[in-house]
Amino acid sequence: MSDNVEIIEQAQTTQVPFMPQINLPTEGVNRGTIVGEMTKAAADAQNKLMIAKCYPRDENKALSKMLDVCSRRNFAEKAFYNFSRGGGSVSGLSIRAAEEMARLWGNLEYGIRELSESEGKSEMQAFCWDLETNTMSTQNFTNKHARDVKGSVQQLTSLRDIYEINANMGARRLRARILAILPDYVVEEVISACKDTLRGKSTKPLIDRVNDMVAQFKKLGVSIEMIENRLKKPVAQMTPDDFDEYIGIYNSIKDKMQSVNDWFGISSVEAKSDLGSTLEALDKGDKKSSK
Repeated sequence: MSDNVEIIEQAQTTQVPFMPQINLPTEGVNRGTIVGEMTKAAADAQNKLMIAKCYPRDENKALSKMLDVCSRRNFAEKAFYNFSRGGGSVSGLSIRAAEEMARLWGNLEYGIRELSESEGKSEMQAFCWDLETNTMSTQNFTNKHARDVKGSVQQLTSLRDIYEINANMGARRLRARILAILPDYVVEEVISACKDTLRGKSTKPLIDRVNDMVAQFKKLGVSIEMIENRLKKPVAQMTPDDFDEYIGIYNSIKDKMQSVNDWFGISSVEAKSDLGSTLEALDKGDKKSSK
């Protein structure tokens, strides 16, 4: 899926006065309408900046709220993702965690928007705007309306499919824009707090949590054999570090950031098909032996 994306502009973080981007058709539209919309958008932006100045964030209080959320296991388990790249893996905070941090930090506007669409591709932008400092981080990219299916490229025509692939490809870039705006010390404390929660005391033994995770993987079409094949040992021998890693892998697949094939070398459909064939073969063998 990554082959369908072309980064056409490097990410930018600026502290110059920001004016909202307006995308209106130039043909068949009255010039007065365009000017009116631009004036309205500029006034809206100024109002947001003024409100943020009147109600500034309390950084200590915001960080305290973040750390409180990080102490909850159900949040900590969704806070990380692992991304397969070049035979290795890259890990970090998930988009869900980044969005929650942005919400608690306050006075941030963020999102993904489509700048234009033509010839089977969308010009997209991920952005995060700090209304207090008028600092904005943006990243523009081109996303083709296509996806990889068993080694071949499938063109997308359904509006729903196009919307979903644009949202999925924009999620990682939105995460990066939010983290570019948030102070480094805040991000580091959140990561540390979530890891402490995952490795801390729990009412459930590690093996029980591993079994629960394996059950959740099964719903995504990932069998215990596939996990153990990648892990190079039985799941019963998982360490806390292994558990953290596979929680991140699970989140990346569940959030459609990557596919089962990216991590386990086989798609969930193929996995189910292979399992069905194996059971069918065993069933035939049992019938022959009974004769």
